[in-house]
Amino acid sequence: MKKSVSLLAVILFSLAALGQEAVVLINRSDSLFKVKKYAEALELYDKVIPTLEPEKVKESVYYAAMAALNTGKNEVAIAYFDKAIIAKTSDASLKFELADCNQYKALVYSRLKDYANSMAFYEKAIELAPTKAGTLYYSTAIAAFNLNNFEKAVEYFGKSYEAGVKPEDAIVNQAVAYQRLKNDSMYKQTLVTGFEKFPANKSISSKLAAIYFSEGNNLYKSGVNILNATIKKVNEKKLKTEDAEYKSEIAKVNEIYSKATEVLKKSLELDATNPNTQKLIDACKPVK
Repeated sequence: MKKSVSLLAVILFSLAALGQEAVVLINRSDSLFKVKKYAEALELYDKVIPTLEPEKVKESVYYAAMAALNTGKNEVAIAYFDKAIIAKTSDASLKFELADCNQYKALVYSRLKDYANSMAFYEKAIELAPTKAGTLYYSTAIAAFNLNNFEKAVEYFGKSYEAGVKPEDAIVNQAVAYQRLKNDSMYKQTLVTGFEKFPANKSISSKLAAIYFSEGNNLYKSGVNILNATIKKVNEKKLKTEDAEYKSEIAKVNEIYSKATEVLKKSLELDATNPNTQKLIDACKPVK
């Protein structure tokens, strides 16, 4: 009987010692994390966290997740963030935030090119901390864009621009998202707004120049079509150059050419590198 009691005491003492050692190691891991020795901290976390009850590592699982995030251990980071979310959900007094867990988890999924999960967790982070959402809008928009969810991309790039978070990049990308949606009017309007705000941005100016060139070219072509039809009538003896109809049609052509020239000059001001712009302006000389 005494031997059994003694054996039990030894076992209990051993377990207590192991438990105390684990607590020491978890504290050491936390200390390593706080001085940004992430790799060393994570190595210890991986060894000690499984040996302790969840109640004793509620803060540490978040540190472990961040250590994994900072060392590129993406799948490990996700697993620890899941544990951290469970811990925070059951204990609101913990020092880390649920919104941060979801934000960083979204970042990890973005690294893994899992944009569906990335966008979902960014949106969850925005929902949990709407007052801090400004910094998240751009990342959410990028995830949406990579999913070809251009409606969401337009929404979040717009919010990023309004929040002043990467506003220059945000408005350029919002314009491109509108283009992908084949919304030509909003594509142009967004670029116009972007150019007014960021006139030195070459991406905006070149895209807007291309729009003006296309508009000017279309106007020129419509003028040419009217002119050719009118000349054809003259050649077929159906119309004379002194006729009112002829003069009216030529006046239409010149009016169209004038509008085309005005638009093409806008294109030339924005991008002087396109040699065809000046050629088209020259071709829009008034018809006599």
